Amino acid sequence: MKFGVVTFPGSNCDQDLIHVLRNVMHCEVIELFHKQHDLGGLTTDDCVMLPGGFSYGDALRTGSIARFSPIMQAVIKHCNAGGYAWGICNGFQILCEAGLLPGVLLENNNQQFICKNVFLAADNHESRINAAIPSGQALKIPIAHGEGRYYADESTLKAVIDNKQVIFRYCDEQGNVTDASNPNGSLHNIAGVCNAGRNVFGMMPHPERASEEILGNTDGRMIFESFLALSATTAR
Repeated sequence: MKFGVVTFPGSNCDQDLIHVLRNVMHCEVIELFHKQHDLGGLTTDDCVMLPGGFSYGDALRTGSIARFSPIMQAVIKHCNAGGYAWGICNGFQILCEAGLLPGVLLENNNQQFICKNVFLAADNHESRINAAIPSGQALKIPIAHGEGRYYADESTLKAVIDNKQVIFRYCDEQGNVTDASNPNGSLHNIAGVCNAGRNVFGMMPHPERASEEILGNTDGRMIFESFLALSATTAR
């Protein structure tokens, strides 16, 4: 599997993501620019990565301008054909704005930028991104966002939950999903979702910032390992 990492104006996690995918996970990485009209030869077996940052300075609304970048037409076509896409933080916001993921990301309920470690638990094992995460295990992953509060209307939220499209929820250190462990007011502690086809994924926490021993935390690597574990019988 190859990964294509898109850089938008204002992306600031693209190089972190490229480093982890290329040097830690030992994957082939294609560096993509938002003005491109193609994905550099990626196939539907490959994954487009939309990194964190502040695309276009978060003007108007997070992800709302990046959604119209030239490359996004190729991303949408890729996803509609069954190709993989994975958005982290601002990338999650962009995928929601593009209609590739359900719901939206709103301003944190405390109206402040939050930068700290939180804990995540896999909500199920129905997607390749969480299929190999042990049940009940709390992963310590950093967040850094001002607009990370997941919201969807009642019918959309019901469909997302019923279809097991929630991939991660915020939890405490013991893996319990509680109100106190919700850092931003996301509905039902939702930290990440996928689409109904389970080929498009979005999450607010940053696994690329917790994937190396030198950083003192490798919990994020488990998420990349799960995604790359093609033999996972529950994936897709």
